[in-house]
Amino acid sequence: MAAAAETRPLGLYLHVPFCARKCPYCDFNTYAGLEALHGAFVEGLCRELAGVAPLAEGRPLTSIFLGGGTPTLLEGPQLARIFATIREHFALAPGAEISSEANPGTVDLARFEALRAAGVNRLSMGVQSFQPAELDFLGRIHGAEEARNAFAAARAAGFDSINLDLMFGLPGQAPDAWRASLDTALDLGTEHLSLYSLIVEPGTPLARWVAEGSCLAPDDDRAAELYAIARERMAAAGYRHYEVSNWAKDEAVGALPEMPRHACRHNLLYWRNGDFLAVGPGAHGCLHRPASAGQAHQARRWWNLRGVEGYLRRLAEGGSAEAGSEVVEGRAAMGESMMLGLRLIEEGLVYARFTDLHGRDPREVFGDTLDELEGWGLLRRDRDAIRLTERGLLVGNRVFERFVEPA
Repeated sequence: MAAAAETRPLGLYLHVPFCARKCPYCDFNTYAGLEALHGAFVEGLCRELAGVAPLAEGRPLTSIFLGGGTPTLLEGPQLARIFATIREHFALAPGAEISSEANPGTVDLARFEALRAAGVNRLSMGVQSFQPAELDFLGRIHGAEEARNAFAAARAAGFDSINLDLMFGLPGQAPDAWRASLDTALDLGTEHLSLYSLIVEPGTPLARWVAEGSCLAPDDDRAAELYAIARERMAAAGYRHYEVSNWAKDEAVGALPEMPRHACRHNLLYWRNGDFLAVGPGAHGCLHRPASAGQAHQARRWWNLRGVEGYLRRLAEGGSAEAGSEVVEGRAAMGESMMLGLRLIEEGLVYARFTDLHGRDPREVFGDTLDELEGWGLLRRDRDAIRLTERGLLVGNRVFERFVEPA
């Protein structure tokens, strides 16, 4: 059992909760105006890293993801300290993917060089749009030219695996404006694109604007039109649509359905319902105990305190940053594996992976539901996996919710 566990991928997520300015659509655990806490935060994060390291049980990290928030608000020496602490307390698998998010308005060549020196080998840049009016609406602190300059600086620092985030479905967003943003990203030669539909999250300024009538609500039909434009444009440019919201350059070695070389391996852990540790305010982690003889599968999830000051105080007192946890098992856990796996367009929900984790065949557990969804033309099955059809992709959330147990 121990040997089998050592072969399973293990990720590490680090949450940096600072932003130069909070975007009106964002409901992430992030805060602006806390520059005075950056130093104490790095100290606390390093303390938490040392505390959670035993949970790895000697397993090497196959991926690390520094997210937020805006990790690139931290200074180069602070970033170096974080990654040095990781290497002090964890083993890294050969060729481990080490990603960092970056805001084009908070980076320059020196900051990118600091990330490279710390071992970061993949960047994810939150561009969101190359249209000035859209950037203003989204509250971004960078302009289109700054985004292009940031990309060039990242290349100059040696990054050869870069993701760009773009958003679609903005109120009144024109198809031509969306095409222009896509074309700019593709002209830059980015290896990966994450394309997200704008969601009105409760409690955000955007939700208040919509409720007050000062802003139109996003139009689902227009969002679907823009998503179709993206799918067509990305395919024509030679990118693989490997996950509902993610495309990567088609540089895989071997035949389908191997993942493209630039697919985000850390996010693949999430979609394959894998194991990941997490540190930082509000961070969520998950470790599985796969099914074995006489023992059912269990997943333990935990989450940290959200507030930065409370998080730092708890660690300074020698305590754990954990705020709560739960154990997910049985049909609920299997339903999560179904929802996550079906997000993978090419790979799908792989029977063998599901069975290795849960000790059951998904066709046995969800047979009636699968038959019904296949009959409606939303799923297709072969000897290895279950996948969304073209029609199923357009109503993916409706498909996913069929595997959620009623409350």
